[in-house]
Amino acid sequence: MRLPRTIRALSALLLLSLFAVLPIAVTFSPSLQGAPSQEDAAAPWSSAQTVSASDFASELAAAKTGNRPAIVFVGFRILYEGGHIPGATYHGTASAKIGLASLRNWAATLPKDANVVIYCGCCPFKHCPNIRPAFKLLHEMGFAHIRVLDLPTSFAADWVEKDYPIQKGL
Repeated sequence: MRLPRTIRALSALLLLSLFAVLPIAVTFSPSLQGAPSQEDAAAPWSSAQTVSASDFASELAAAKTGNRPAIVFVGFRILYEGGHIPGATYHGTASAKIGLASLRNWAATLPKDANVVIYCGCCPFKHCPNIRPAFKLLHEMGFAHIRVLDLPTSFAADWVEKDYPIQKGL
């Protein structure tokens, strides 16, 4: 019976290691810097189109099931499987063409006035290669109520460590 506990511990350690190493890899690897950072270009969203982790966690806690926003994780699959906001869907990384195509197909099924919140949290928000392309795509598709979850450091630091709810697996 000790083996499953050991495997769980190793899995948790691996996930925490990814959250620690990925920001460094994104910062120093040109191939992972597909989208310009917020420092390089103006963000395509307004401050009114961002929501802090604490405000969003409160919003989700107060929301009735039918009034919850459509939540979309636009980062890396391994991070989604390790832990994501309950009810969030995964369509691939928005920095990749296949991820954007999947996001487009999913979004095409929603009404344009849907309340949509996108997030990643793979690395510091200002360097995220996934948020900007996802936001631009949804905006170009005509969605009027898109918000970006502002995770300044990472999903691990700004959501998980604050003890906000998570769901594991696919």
